[in-house]
Amino acid sequence: MTHQQPAAAYIRHGQTPFFRLPFANLTADGVAHYEGVDAVLMGVPWDGGTTYRPGARLAPWEVRRASAHVQSLHAEMPLDVFATIHAVDGGNTALTPFSAPFMRDVVEREVRAIVDAGAVPFLVGGDHSIALPSLRAVHARHGALAVVHVDAHLDESGPETWGEAFHHGTPIGHAIREGLVARGALHQVGIRATRSHPEEGSLAASHDARRYSMDELQDRGVLAVAQRIRAAVRDLPTYITFDVDGVDPAYAPGTGTPVPGGLSAREALRLIRALAGVRLVGMDVVEVCPDLDVGDATSTLAAHLLYEGLAVLASRTRL
Repeated sequence: MTHQQPAAAYIRHGQTPFFRLPFANLTADGVAHYEGVDAVLMGVPWDGGTTYRPGARLAPWEVRRASAHVQSLHAEMPLDVFATIHAVDGGNTALTPFSAPFMRDVVEREVRAIVDAGAVPFLVGGDHSIALPSLRAVHARHGALAVVHVDAHLDESGPETWGEAFHHGTPIGHAIREGLVARGALHQVGIRATRSHPEEGSLAASHDARRYSMDELQDRGVLAVAQRIRAAVRDLPTYITFDVDGVDPAYAPGTGTPVPGGLSAREALRLIRALAGVRLVGMDVVEVCPDLDVGDATSTLAAHLLYEGLAVLASRTRL
């Protein structure tokens, strides 16, 4: 299996790949090849879907930098993550910042290339609108998905507020309407934002989604909630979409739509770690806004969330 680059080679290289991993093989015209790869980390520098503070397009660079300090041996699991799975940095999607339809086409095409090669995509946004094309591509390969959605917001809005059907508050709604999510297999964790009308949330409810409020997390504990999710999804192909505003802004200040009262950093990491055993087929971490960050807290947390997702994949690969 492929290990992280040795420290001297990483420094001499002059570049910062995610977790000091090798870059994917690229042809002269920029097409990546993923044969024999288990996981591909892909940056998506896009924030054209934001409705409040932009800046998430800069996250892939900052999360790469923060991830360079993450080592391969897991602190809680008896697992050497990057010795167990072959993971590579797939670079960034080549986007213009001016066209949301173009972004969706490019992201869907890039993720399709990853999953068609038998690898698992790990996307680093970018705003949450990148999740929809990723879900479309993963669904095309694996069928209806279980989705673990960590967020302060429901993300099932429509064009009624902003006059735009595809922004960062809409991906879950589209995923349900398009049949990407299996009935009863949407698990929403950390939802707590105020709402503009009483019908918000009705779409997910009509699809038998399960919502875990912050009060329930406080009362039951994050481990019990994660175990309940894991038991519910069974062997369904599972996609994790993690908006960092699901975390309390005390721990993740670098995000454009913060909502107080969320998960702690420790709870967020344990939530992902406790999903070990699920059939993970994709993950994204979105809405990191580096210009609003404090001391790299949010970028560093995002890197560790990705690492925990990779550990979930490695734990099942090792079985």
